[in-house]
Amino acid sequence: MTKLNKEYWESRYKENEVGWDTGAITTPLKEYIDQLENKDTKILIPGAGNGYEFEYLISKGFRNVYVLDIAQQPLENIARRVENAFLKNLIEQDFFEHQEQYDLILEQTFFCALDPKLREKYVEKAHTLLSEHGKLVGLLFQFPLTQSGPPFGGSKEEYVKLFSDFFTIKTLEDCYNSIKPRMNNEVFINFIKK
Repeated sequence: MTKLNKEYWESRYKENEVGWDTGAITTPLKEYIDQLENKDTKILIPGAGNGYEFEYLISKGFRNVYVLDIAQQPLENIARRVENAFLKNLIEQDFFEHQEQYDLILEQTFFCALDPKLREKYVEKAHTLLSEHGKLVGLLFQFPLTQSGPPFGGSKEEYVKLFSDFFTIKTLEDCYNSIKPRMNNEVFINFIKK
């Protein structure tokens, strides 16, 4: 399997090999964000790629939002589209080395882009990065896990086993409002830190 490291992701963005990039925030996350009332919520979007969720949150008045990516290129892409005041919210760092606390982690294609061997480590790190009663919310893919990827799939059963020790599973259901190319392949999650 290809080593999914910084160089790999830099290359994918520089060559514009970003088939997962929808060019805008997707409906499930947009509709979730539209329900958030506390604009002071501290939010992390790990492996955010071109960061359309970040842009949307800012447009909705959220100021305490951070993007974390191991690759510089997607952060540069975001920087060209947002006000200079938010450049400090763009963090070039490995997710597993990040040290901070957040109220909410938004998951959108990051988990499925990681080597599946890192999934348990992801769960533990997300738990560590969340403040008390913090939430991990977003989308996970629901199709058979294969060796080819990214993206790598998974199942509800796998996710229940993987996350239950660290999170209370509030929502783990088929995503009814996925964008057309992802229809029937996503589950929406809302997990609360134990």
